[in-house]
Amino acid sequence: MPEPAHHQAMAAAVARMPNPSGYQEVTALEEELAAAFGTRRAVAVSSGTAAITTALAACGIGAGDEVLLPAVTVVMTVAAVVAAGARPVFVEAGADGRGLDLADLTAKTGPEAKAVIAVHLAGRTDGIHDVAAYTRTTGLRLIEDACQAQGTTTRGRPAGTVGDTGCFSLKDGKIIACGEGGYLLTDDDALGDRAAAYRTHWQSPAPDAPAGSRLGVNYRLAEPLAALARHNLQRFPEALAHRRRQAAALHRAVDGTAGLEPIAAGDGDIPNGYSALWRLTLPAPRAFAAHLAGLGVPNSVGTHRLTAAHLHPACSGYATGDLPRAHATVDTLLAVPFTEHDTERAIEQWALTIRQEAAAWKS
Repeated sequence: MPEPAHHQAMAAAVARMPNPSGYQEVTALEEELAAAFGTRRAVAVSSGTAAITTALAACGIGAGDEVLLPAVTVVMTVAAVVAAGARPVFVEAGADGRGLDLADLTAKTGPEAKAVIAVHLAGRTDGIHDVAAYTRTTGLRLIEDACQAQGTTTRGRPAGTVGDTGCFSLKDGKIIACGEGGYLLTDDDALGDRAAAYRTHWQSPAPDAPAGSRLGVNYRLAEPLAALARHNLQRFPEALAHRRRQAAALHRAVDGTAGLEPIAAGDGDIPNGYSALWRLTLPAPRAFAAHLAGLGVPNSVGTHRLTAAHLHPACSGYATGDLPRAHATVDTLLAVPFTEHDTERAIEQWALTIRQEAAAWKS
């Protein structure tokens, strides 16, 4: 039996090791990612979280600065801001839980605010163009956390290409994956140079900082993982179409169930199918999500314990009051994610479980 192609791709990278200064696979991956998403630059790093921290550092954001971000986010986004030395400021959810509330965003833009992070949970980019217009007016940097949004498009543009830079994950389970890794996209060459320098202990130059003039970190992506990411990038169109078919199949089987309201995509958006999404109108929705997880239906709240960031115990030092729409948005969310290995039969079983348990649910 011939060796699988992804084994061959990784074997070639491994054969060149040890080579401490070797970046052949990473350089090729960066060129291919930039071409695939239509940007001038891509910078590969060790994780999606590292991509956000690197983006902040490349934008010159650090100690004493504030970064505005939605309370409807995963804790990893907050961790990246703190790792950069900045302070996260949580913003209320917009109408119907979509995007950022622009009035709250405006009210919280103080003199220390330097950037906004828009988070595209479950592949949705709700309100990104309004946020981009706001940041252009105020001079704030706009960073997109598009770790769950590979392949989503908004008004014809790939998610992660609307702001100054977009950050992505290559963690196992993402549509393009290599086990662990990440990358950022940008059309700003200076930002790209600073990101590349930062992720490699500032051993390469940037326009305003020669090599070795600043301290950076080791957020490099390992060569064998870059080789695997390159292999999977070639399969991206097929994998994206498959993910969208999975989401559509689960929606067809579940939509119309009492207590579950499908969450439609925003105007001009074509989601990547990262998750099927409903708003729960059942009593005790968080308990229902946990109940489904216990029965084998994976979901963000029940399986991964997604919590509005301002209520997360690890973020208590950054909370500045209640954000009721963000709280309600997360607690009533049923987001069922997929992997390429989820079969039609598995999806049918999830649908049957959701329908039956919703019908029987009391509290």
